[in-house]
Amino acid sequence: MAKLSSLQDLTRVREEIRQEMRFALGTGASVSVGMGTCGIAAGARETLEAIEAELRRRDIHAQVLAVGCIGMCAKEPLVDIQLGGKSHVLYGNVRPEMVGRLIEQHLLKGQPVKEWVICRMTQEL
Repeated sequence: MAKLSSLQDLTRVREEIRQEMRFALGTGASVSVGMGTCGIAAGARETLEAIEAELRRRDIHAQVLAVGCIGMCAKEPLVDIQLGGKSHVLYGNVRPEMVGRLIEQHLLKGQPVKEWVICRMTQEL
């Protein structure tokens, strides 16, 4: 990101981010990658970069978030996917080479990759 040198720069960047978030939220797709120190040590940065690259390559608009520790260090890198208000699906040990299938099957077809799922978090209380 370029260095911000004025209030106008900050206002412009803030509006760009707001528009991007409105667009991404409109698709209903959200992808979060655990980027705590344990996640980064396990390769989460490379996984996040692979996700962003695959979404760009396929021209898929989704909200991609780098989040803090999700709390399952032994299963890092962790990736959480939520589509259109449905249940969150948490994947463990996600490597960059797994990302293509994850995007294809879960984001595009709406079918979680069952053998990689750690848990599903429902909205019900």
